[in-house]
Amino acid sequence: MRVVQLLFAVVAYLFFFASFLYLIGFVHNFMVPRSIDVGVAVPTLAAFVVNAALILLFVLQHSIMARPGFKTVLTRYWPEPIERSLYVLMTALVLCIFFILWQPLPATVWSVEVTWLRGLLFAIAGLGWLIVLISTFLLNHFELFGLHQVWANFRDRAMPVMSFREPFFYRLVRHPIYTGFLLAFWSTPDMSQGHLFFSTGMTLYILIGVYYEERDLKKHLGEVYVAYTRRVGMLIPGVGRNRS
Repeated sequence: MRVVQLLFAVVAYLFFFASFLYLIGFVHNFMVPRSIDVGVAVPTLAAFVVNAALILLFVLQHSIMARPGFKTVLTRYWPEPIERSLYVLMTALVLCIFFILWQPLPATVWSVEVTWLRGLLFAIAGLGWLIVLISTFLLNHFELFGLHQVWANFRDRAMPVMSFREPFFYRLVRHPIYTGFLLAFWSTPDMSQGHLFFSTGMTLYILIGVYYEERDLKKHLGEVYVAYTRRVGMLIPGVGRNRS
């Protein structure tokens, strides 16, 4: 059984990593067959409805499965060592649905023609993706994506107790992964209606997600995290500190 769980976790991780790489190409219309602006056009209203439903699907899956209450119920029926791996797998599946069903809205909102400025915007987007990846390793990349848990179970060892740390980016903002995504989603020289709709929807999700994530962290970590929120900005350095 432990071997099966380990294989499940590895497959889930690889599937997610592939979907993450596709997401980069999807957002920037780069080296993928279907992207945010490339696909079969449908009437504008229908495109907005479908795209809104896809964003909602992502938000619901990502939010509900991340809540402690859901995890408690899930692990009554699902092995706890691969609870996180199931979350990772379902996220990858939802992203695939997103990529397949997304409806382009190619009308231009803005387009930057200055060569150096286009390059700068792409560089900022690349920096955003890099911040996302580095931030996962600053905490524990393999725990975040479920591999640490299943490996510890495979070796019959207990997971270390979660402790509070402030490595690198986390000294500047409390949620650098979200900051990286915002840079990646918004920094583009060619903003279409579809890209704007996607970026707006995902930004709203991030803001809502931060609220619930911080609520859970305060419950779990207590005063040490509350003090952290008073010192460090939420998504932008110095901005969004808790004054209470």
